[in-house]
Amino acid sequence: MGNSESWPLAAFFLSTFAVVFAYAIYPILIFVLSKVFGRPNHAIGLKDDELPQIALLIAAYNEERIIRQRIENALNLDYPIEKLTIAICSDGSTDETNEIVACLVERHPGRIQFFDCPVNRGKASVLNETIPQLESEIIVLSDANTAMLPDALRSLASWFAQPDVGVVCGKLVLYDCVTGNNADGLYWRYETFLKKCESRLGALLGSNGGIYAIRRDLFPGLPQGTIIDDFYIPMEIKRRSGCRIVYDTKAVAREETAASIGAEFRRRSRIGAGGFQAIGMLWRLLSPTHGWVAFAFFCHKVLRWLCPFFLVIAVISNAMILDTEFGQAMFALQLLGYTLASVGPWIPNRPKVLKLLRLPAMFVSMNVALLFGFFKWAFKRQSGTWACTDRTLSSHVQFANVLTGEPTK
Repeated sequence: MGNSESWPLAAFFLSTFAVVFAYAIYPILIFVLSKVFGRPNHAIGLKDDELPQIALLIAAYNEERIIRQRIENALNLDYPIEKLTIAICSDGSTDETNEIVACLVERHPGRIQFFDCPVNRGKASVLNETIPQLESEIIVLSDANTAMLPDALRSLASWFAQPDVGVVCGKLVLYDCVTGNNADGLYWRYETFLKKCESRLGALLGSNGGIYAIRRDLFPGLPQGTIIDDFYIPMEIKRRSGCRIVYDTKAVAREETAASIGAEFRRRSRIGAGGFQAIGMLWRLLSPTHGWVAFAFFCHKVLRWLCPFFLVIAVISNAMILDTEFGQAMFALQLLGYTLASVGPWIPNRPKVLKLLRLPAMFVSMNVALLFGFFKWAFKRQSGTWACTDRTLSSHVQFANVLTGEPTK
């Protein structure tokens, strides 16, 4: 076989292996490595007088329909009142968000700090401006559409009794915006599994934006236009200080899933744009001197974000070897996979075995969204400012009940 015939075959094998490694081999490998080289993470229980001062920071943009419930959720958390400040920053909201927050500030004097940024500049600017004004030792970052379980802050805070811990990532549980039932799909459980393994290995990557805590004096500041702050902040803190980032499965928050397929696609493409941006910002973490962090960053994030290109290469290189039986067999498998992906959204959920047939659709849509995200990033079409999250009417009624995990009656 000459070079003109062998290179398409090599390209097909390499691109296919890269995809299989990123999604299937890496999870097995990180699990084994975490068992062999990792160490269990345990928080130290603290009494009330030992707990640190905490500021719960919630950045919001046009959240009039849910901000009241979010603040009430924060006010009812099981944490000493004198040690908890609830900080709300409105990033140029044009609805009734500011008026609602101002009313609650008057109703609960001394418990809520309100920062009104008149112009919508994006979350990066909000955090850069607000965090230095907070006096608490620990900053917990959260979102307006997130509801924390009562003991979440207490659980997060307990980790900081260990001086080498700089960031604590809480557990985010997704719920269906109509029924209120847990909606943790296979992919979310898969990502949670990876977080647990990486945390044990000391290589946790980023955090869940709805619930994570940092030491205020380690906050690195965000470059203007940062898209995924909940990835950049923990990783830059890790790079600068060498601190531990841990995953706390007992600090639980609940957040609704996207209200539509289109909303979920936009969310994923935004994450994709932020991912490619983050490679340029955090490439120093790929140095072998960062140990397991470099390994996890490359395998879990960089390879994953590059998978859309590997998939395109696999199709093109496969088409160039169709004159072989192997090439024909592989092309048939690819055609079957993409056909299942195209009909996946219409495959019913019951019986459960049919759910497996929906995996190709999830996989392909995720990678198409990442590809869109790449072009948004490359052509600077994705800004760091935000739009109000799409939510159904029922999700606002639902919000008050998510702490119990019970569907709305």
